[in-house]
Amino acid sequence: MFDFRSYAAAASVEDAVRLLAEKPNAVIMAGGSDVLIKMRSRDMSQVDVVSIYGLDELRGIRLEPNGDIRIGSLTSFSHIEHDETVNRLIPVLSQAAGTVGGPQIRNIGTIGGNTCNGVTSADTASTCFALDAIIELTGSEGVRHVPIVGFYLRAGKVDIRPTEIQTAVIIPRDSYENCFGHYQKYAMRNAMDIATLNCSVNVRLNADGAIERARIAYGVAGPVPMRAGSAEAAVCGMPAGEDAAHIFADAAIRDINPRDSWRASKAFRIHIAHELAVRGLTESMRRAGATI
Repeated sequence: MFDFRSYAAAASVEDAVRLLAEKPNAVIMAGGSDVLIKMRSRDMSQVDVVSIYGLDELRGIRLEPNGDIRIGSLTSFSHIEHDETVNRLIPVLSQAAGTVGGPQIRNIGTIGGNTCNGVTSADTASTCFALDAIIELTGSEGVRHVPIVGFYLRAGKVDIRPTEIQTAVIIPRDSYENCFGHYQKYAMRNAMDIATLNCSVNVRLNADGAIERARIAYGVAGPVPMRAGSAEAAVCGMPAGEDAAHIFADAAIRDINPRDSWRASKAFRIHIAHELAVRGLTESMRRAGATI
């Protein structure tokens, strides 16, 4: 059923790095919700499986002394969805995590696996893009910190070197402090479905009720998750309100390049992207205290 050459359970991060160096065909397995499916379908075969699932040092969420939020790469979606720190400081990430698959998948799937598989539809990836997340990678040459926007190289490919594993996703304090966000996933079903398009927005208002900063990121609007910089720039300094939401959406669709597929046409995805941008910024502004 599963065509693999060897299996090893890492005892520590250092042990995982050692195993990767010793086995050129090694594949890291965390929760297994992606890797096992690929192996069963024969898209992945004759690999050396290195399991990191037992490494509790890579689980959990903590608020660092500098205010950054550190999420261990083995932290499950269920943990993120219900975590007190996440719900208090970045509830938009809790919202995104709660849309992944069904309860069983959320219990075993991890944020590390969701970002490392490199797919554009990953439910937490767009929110991590909108929050300027930093990916921590640990390997034989030490620790690297890579902005998530540079971590995704192309469809299905991320910037992980052969002897590295992802050890954390870090949300910088400046990217979430006094920000309010909203995540939306458009799919044919409410659960157990891949996004036709997803969109994560957050906004920070100044004391006068104007938009100090807005962020928007999409999944399935291009080959990798992507920010819409034109939209973010277009509303900076504008009063919070309906006009800002529509200007935001008009600019957002100039930055995206969705494709036609059996799930949806390019034209439909652009239509959805515009609508989700309007709704996302409107709800984010309301959560920030604006009256709309």
